Amino acid sequence: MSVPSELPTASVLIVDDEPGMRRYLSKALGSRFAMIETAGTLDAAEALRQRLHFDLLLVDVRLPGRSGIDWHEALEAGDRRSDIIFMTAYADLDVAIRALRAGASDFIMKPFRLEQLLNAVDRCLERRRLARENFVLRRETDQLHPNREGMLGNSPAVRDVRAITERVAPTPSAVMITGESGTGKELVARDLHRLSRRLGAFVPLNCGAVAGELFESELFGHVKGAFTGAVRGREGLFTFADGGTLFLDEIAEMPLAMQAKLLRVIETKRIRPVGGEQEQPVDVRIVTATHRDLEREVAAGRFREDLLYRLNVLTIRLPALRERPEDIPLLVHHFSRQLSRELGLPPLPWQHGDLDEMVRYSWPGNVRELKNFVERCILLGRLPKDILHPPAGDRRDTDINVPLDWTLETLERHHLMTVLEAHDGNKSRAARSLGVSRKTLDRKLVAWREER
Repeated sequence: MSVPSELPTASVLIVDDEPGMRRYLSKALGSRFAMIETAGTLDAAEALRQRLHFDLLLVDVRLPGRSGIDWHEALEAGDRRSDIIFMTAYADLDVAIRALRAGASDFIMKPFRLEQLLNAVDRCLERRRLARENFVLRRETDQLHPNREGMLGNSPAVRDVRAITERVAPTPSAVMITGESGTGKELVARDLHRLSRRLGAFVPLNCGAVAGELFESELFGHVKGAFTGAVRGREGLFTFADGGTLFLDEIAEMPLAMQAKLLRVIETKRIRPVGGEQEQPVDVRIVTATHRDLEREVAAGRFREDLLYRLNVLTIRLPALRERPEDIPLLVHHFSRQLSRELGLPPLPWQHGDLDEMVRYSWPGNVRELKNFVERCILLGRLPKDILHPPAGDRRDTDINVPLDWTLETLERHHLMTVLEAHDGNKSRAARSLGVSRKTLDRKLVAWREER
């Protein structure tokens, strides 16, 4: 008989009209589940299922009023989010076939051996674990990542980042990754998870891409009917990250009300779905990232000081690309090979002079800008030097590396477009970074477009 080696996090609802059987099953499954509820009738079971999420339903076939199979068949397809094991004392092949056709995960005969029951339960829990991992893989496939090989480079700054990442990865401590946009914060977060030996999934969330009113549901899930449009229940990202790592990118964009709820989850290690009445335990390591100065955000009243202390146990600062120019040739060759395969085009024969020019450039958009530039070069089949160099006569001898004879309007336009590119064209995030309204940003873009 197998025994779980990790703390239980799943939930089960036992439905049987015999009180003795309910007590026996509750005791037998105590080591497998963090939450166990029981019901003697299908009406009581349905009331519990409407309020709470259950990973597994353990249901007797013959119950007062109607069959457990009838109950399961009556559920809408979207509500069948729980595995179900039917139990019966009547050896009826037709009933067994009907139960399996109704979507039963397993079917066991009473009286059964404890080992038989636990094996059936463990199979269901393993299927759910695999299903959650598949969900995370599909989510990652739908997103575009700069690369997944980790942070590349041999400069002292990158070696320092790798050393501290390897040291803190096996610990459960919260880590905050800071640095300018485009420096590779998610890559470091993935390395922290990969080296942590945690068995759960790595689940990323960009806080700047979630509407404020949907934040709680996105993180904690919701039950059916919790709000308008919640036609079925849904698990949140904390559940999918159970046993693994939840990466909250752009944490400064999280609304204050949500910050308070996140703080409580960190302190209690329990979540409650929106509309639910019972909490469920979770084992999630939280890694955050931001390009903002959070101490300044705290002083401005936009970020909770107590949450900052919880999240900022250790900070890993990522260097800007201009701080490690010796890594640029390595990155150029890496991106060239990667993008050539993806685009189906031959890689460019980079010359030493080309690489020297790229090393001298400041790369305000960091590694993300460099990758976009390499892709543009491959598409054009040449090095567009006008991007790296100003028009003839320009001088780039100022601290911010722009021509001295640029007008203020030209400088503003250049900076705005650089910030917009650093945020992958996301105007809302770019506007927040620039400290202007989205309407102001749109107005300037329209005006500059009309000037062309």
